[in-house]
Amino acid sequence: MQYTYLGRSGLKVSRLCLGTMNFGRITDEKEAFAIMDKALEEGITFFDTADVYGGPDHRGHTEEILGRWFALGGGRRESVVLATKVYNNMDESVDGPNDARGLSAYKIRRGLKRSLTRLQTDHIELYQMHHVDRAVSWDELWGAFEPIVASGTVDYIGSSNFGARHLCYAQAAAQARHFLGLVCEQHKYSLVNRLPELEVLPAAKDLGIGVICWSPLGGGLLSGKALNPEWGSRTAEAVAHMTTETRSQVEAYESLCKEVGASPSQVALAWVLSHDAVNAPIIGPRTVDQMTNALAALDVVLDADVLARLDAIFPGPGGEAPEAYAW
Repeated sequence: MQYTYLGRSGLKVSRLCLGTMNFGRITDEKEAFAIMDKALEEGITFFDTADVYGGPDHRGHTEEILGRWFALGGGRRESVVLATKVYNNMDESVDGPNDARGLSAYKIRRGLKRSLTRLQTDHIELYQMHHVDRAVSWDELWGAFEPIVASGTVDYIGSSNFGARHLCYAQAAAQARHFLGLVCEQHKYSLVNRLPELEVLPAAKDLGIGVICWSPLGGGLLSGKALNPEWGSRTAEAVAHMTTETRSQVEAYESLCKEVGASPSQVALAWVLSHDAVNAPIIGPRTVDQMTNALAALDVVLDADVLARLDAIFPGPGGEAPEAYAW
């Protein structure tokens, strides 16, 4: 396994992050336990979850599964850099209107307490804002986050789905308070979604904010199963309305992967890892076999010729702003 610092922090994380969104919703608890055991065995120490994961009928279920796995002992909790998130509604009737999506100090305080209970732990290494809340000031946000960091309940604060300007606002406000601020941004980035190259990735790099990529397989388009998806799978849903142009791109992509000698999913992960602003892509395996396949991405080397051919198949925005569209 390879490791890297998370943004400008001193925290080292594995270069593959285990995403747990499938646990409890698609992957049952027994298989989820096997996946996490295998991840640790292979050196994947960075686990990502969220309070809302588990599905609309059981929000928090995924955190509960992780909590029961941690409770098995054997150094499981101590070996994991644990990341979770707050923002979404959790169907907590006692919160009334404050259960709605948002990032009030009230919601952060209650959300953290409940996540700790579900996860059966007394601390979280990385606590992330799951989305931007434009109704909340940074004075309120940093005022809520600073005490939980100072107490040791949370080590670092991260964001998810923030625009470049939001990263700048966050860091400027944190600097004014002599606080570290954000150490990472979790963002949607893949060969089929390269818009972050315009603003988000350059901003994160300049600000010292690490980037964790979600959906690095483009919602299944880059999984190697897009042309012949399993009936009822998430990939089948993602490609149900594939255009002729997209199908041609996927066909060209899978042909290139054969030349490279790696699976489409491995090449997709290796491509994301090649960006110098990216710390780790999030892999979301439904089975142990899928996770094992993802591990090989770390050994895939994409030379300049292959990178150029990938650019030709899936063109990016043309570089960073403003040069991508102006002079």
